[in-house]
Amino acid sequence: MRIITGKLKGRQLPIPQTGELRPTSDRAKEGLFAVIAARRYFEGYRVLDLFAGSGNLGFEALSRGADYAVFVDLNPDHIQHIEKYGRLFNVETQISTRTLSTEQFLATSPQPFDIIFSDPPYDYPYMQEMIDNILTKGWLIPDGWFILEHDKRHNFESHPNLFYTKPYGRTIVSMFQDQPVDSEK
Repeated sequence: MRIITGKLKGRQLPIPQTGELRPTSDRAKEGLFAVIAARRYFEGYRVLDLFAGSGNLGFEALSRGADYAVFVDLNPDHIQHIEKYGRLFNVETQISTRTLSTEQFLATSPQPFDIIFSDPPYDYPYMQEMIDNILTKGWLIPDGWFILEHDKRHNFESHPNLFYTKPYGRTIVSMFQDQPVDSEK
């Protein structure tokens, strides 16, 4: 994988060889970040990367100007990989890592983020609970976004906070905002 644009543009980010990852494809990542770039700037943002794996999404956000990224993954090998590349990319002071499951992390006191990325396994059993927790428990700043990658077995089109969804091959990207779409200010 590579960083698409920004201060880390062109840097290679290998995938940890743990056999557990389904990294976001370059096509899906380019499409996802194009949608974000059309509506937002990353400068000053705090991002959260759940099911971080290689750290692909969080590092892309840092490259585009985010101030800080928190990476959460249960596998210590994934976290060590992220920490290693944080040092290699000279962004180690802009990252924080947590070796926890997403459920454990979301059970802690909420810290509001501008954007939260989540790329869980497609068969993740707590998908709806994770969405509800992030949208209702203070994990997003006002006007914050939660961006979820999932497959076609999950359909969130009727969710009141969903404002964008698009398939990229087998992966579907769904974007939620902190407030229901119908009640925007």
